[in-house]
Amino acid sequence: MKFNGYLATAALVTAATLTTAATLTGCAASGAQPAPPRAAATGQAEAGAAATDQAEAGVTDIGQAEAGGSATDQAEAGAATTDQAEAGAGASATDHAESGAGVEVATVRGPWITVYKRKAASSPWRRLTSPNDYGAARVFLVERRDGEWLRVLLPIRPNGSTGWIKAGDVTLARTTHRVEVDPARFRFTVYDGARVLRTGKVATGRDGTPTPPGRYFFTELVRPPDPRGPYGAYAFGLSGFSPTLKSFAGGPGQLAIHGTDDTAAIGTQASHGCVRVTNADITWMAKNLAIGTPVVVKG
Repeated sequence: MKFNGYLATAALVTAATLTTAATLTGCAASGAQPAPPRAAATGQAEAGAAATDQAEAGVTDIGQAEAGGSATDQAEAGAATTDQAEAGAGASATDHAESGAGVEVATVRGPWITVYKRKAASSPWRRLTSPNDYGAARVFLVERRDGEWLRVLLPIRPNGSTGWIKAGDVTLARTTHRVEVDPARFRFTVYDGARVLRTGKVATGRDGTPTPPGRYFFTELVRPPDPRGPYGAYAFGLSGFSPTLKSFAGGPGQLAIHGTDDTAAIGTQASHGCVRVTNADITWMAKNLAIGTPVVVKG
């Protein structure tokens, strides 16, 4: 995990399974942390997952060079605006999730996938490997379908970047779950369609290291080496990055939703941009939400 070097030795955990072709029914520490001992493998029962979950609900850990977002990358990623114009007006993945229709999550089938700036482009934009360093499949949140092409939300800078992939290169699954975070109210809500499943308080980023609003998705789930440490029992990586920190504690400034050892900070601006929840809440999420679940941080 690279949103913080502290989690470099964390155990990969498999989240709840997404069913294929069917419906599914900040950072933590305020200071530097000592290097923890290597974590033991996490049992499937603890993760609330079956043996096949890792392939179906795979996780991603994009490298720091990919996530760093050079000036060229940011210019290229501006193709998201062009993509929307090409795809035409219509409901986004978030709109579908809110309507109860659910959203599709794409899991890469092969050892890598080619991403294009525009559908049917003559040359690739970038190639992303799968599985990642943790041996888990790469996933994307599907924003739109256009024939054999899928526009997907990418876990790169700048936040909200999209690209096009071929539907034949991925396995599609559907989820009706989503997470909404309201920084103004210091509250998260988990939905299944229009039904509220769970709600609770959060801590968000400080003024200098804010939690940026936007649309994201869960990219990986790990169990930190010390469940009583600053990341708590579990940490879900998000597909977005800090707008102010280009790197943090050895990682690229990736955002996350994670537990905490400082419950007194819940309900305040306390993190470097991550969303902190109680260990009870993050444990519930780890057992009930799949990799690829959409996350909306309100502005």
